[in-house]
Amino acid sequence: MGSEYEERTIAYLQEYGVRIVERNFRNRFGEIDLIGYDGVYLVFFEVKYRNSDGSGSGEDAVNAKKRHNICKVSDYYRVLNGIGEFTPMRYDVIAIKGNQIHWIKNAFAYC
Repeated sequence: MGSEYEERTIAYLQEYGVRIVERNFRNRFGEIDLIGYDGVYLVFFEVKYRNSDGSGSGEDAVNAKKRHNICKVSDYYRVLNGIGEFTPMRYDVIAIKGNQIHWIKNAFAYC
């Protein structure tokens, strides 16, 4: 994700009270763009930018393989940071098209 879109996304989420704790967290399985807290929920955010519908929507870009990799990376993050299995979690997608930001909460379940 480009730093311009990352900054826009962070500012947008912070307007809604999200506290970002990590950016571009990665391991050998992949990367999670942003990690933060929305109230009591630990949220793993995948951010997708599209300048047009020509290459599909941002939501569509988060396919089954991508979701599986995000879940693996989130497991590693939780273990590394001592976050227990009873912590409420969510996987959200932020789809940016042009100047519009669409926040899809609970975009997919843990896989």
